[in-house]
Amino acid sequence: MNLLENITLGGRTLKNRMAMAPMTRSRANLNGVVGDLTSMYYAQRASAGLIITEGINISRQALGSPFTPGLFTEEQIEAWKKVTQIVHENGGVIYAQLWHTGRVGHSVDRNNELPVAPSAIAIMGQQHFTSQGMKDYEVPRALSSEEIKQIIKDYGQAAQNAMEAGFDGVELHAAFGYLPNQFLAESANQRTDEYGGSIENRNRFVLEVMEELVKAAGANVGIRLSPTNLLNNIVNDDPVAQFTPLIKALNRLPLAYIHLMNAMTPLDSVPHYPKNVMETFGSLTDHLVIANAGYDMETGEAELEKGIAKMIAYGALFIANPDLPKRFELKASLNQPDKATMFGGGEQGYTDYPFL
Repeated sequence: MNLLENITLGGRTLKNRMAMAPMTRSRANLNGVVGDLTSMYYAQRASAGLIITEGINISRQALGSPFTPGLFTEEQIEAWKKVTQIVHENGGVIYAQLWHTGRVGHSVDRNNELPVAPSAIAIMGQQHFTSQGMKDYEVPRALSSEEIKQIIKDYGQAAQNAMEAGFDGVELHAAFGYLPNQFLAESANQRTDEYGGSIENRNRFVLEVMEELVKAAGANVGIRLSPTNLLNNIVNDDPVAQFTPLIKALNRLPLAYIHLMNAMTPLDSVPHYPKNVMETFGSLTDHLVIANAGYDMETGEAELEKGIAKMIAYGALFIANPDLPKRFELKASLNQPDKATMFGGGEQGYTDYPFL
């Protein structure tokens, strides 16, 4: 089975081609510090070829949802050291996903400060999970160019902090409608300075962040992109025109991988969007491709056989099956994820899923 073969990534030999996808679990405390349960959660899943953590806030400004972890205080860094140590003791490889939520947040969890974004455009037709329940999105505050340059530095500092905490590498979360993705989309970015307007300018933020990450972590850097994502009001006039020069520009950097997400919602409203993300965008990169979203054992194996993707990232299946590679190997039955315990809470639905 291709999924269970070794592969080299970022100079490391991985035990299989299965990645644990990044998934928000909201188990940190209000100071963004993870605890022993998080150490156990990731250690249980160390049989994955690669673990990519849940999104980790790079700064206080980056925070979007309560109980999500950070990587910008000494206490947070020390807590992550315990996670990386136990994952390594169990033979795992773990990358930190670096997260700035941009406008996907609410002031009630940000000391009454509005979320920030490329432009002052609110997310409509959705609500946000907050510590006070579901709330409508607010109009975010548009970032100044000086603030944008500081955020780029914040990403670099977070990458340095991640390496200090013992992570094997970092991934930029540039997907799913969070801040980097907001810069890429006309629906969220209507700036007229160097970070908006043309396709080249809308790509600039992501490329400058990636350059900063490579300075901090060398070739142990990946990026997650969702070229056909519609969540959080992200709409591109022409995704192929937007992402083609971005991915080709990323070829100039010494990256570990590009992590591409399939569409997770119907694309009926955008008939001009390409239907096959891997063929359209994965074929453009010189880097190793990790394919994500919607795969099971059979479809993951079929995707690898096509030759563009070299690894498959599994999300909910890894939540419910800490020993997922072994279950695939034995073609064993799978536990089903409990959606009610996905976000927040304690060990239930987090560390209590049974092994074979």
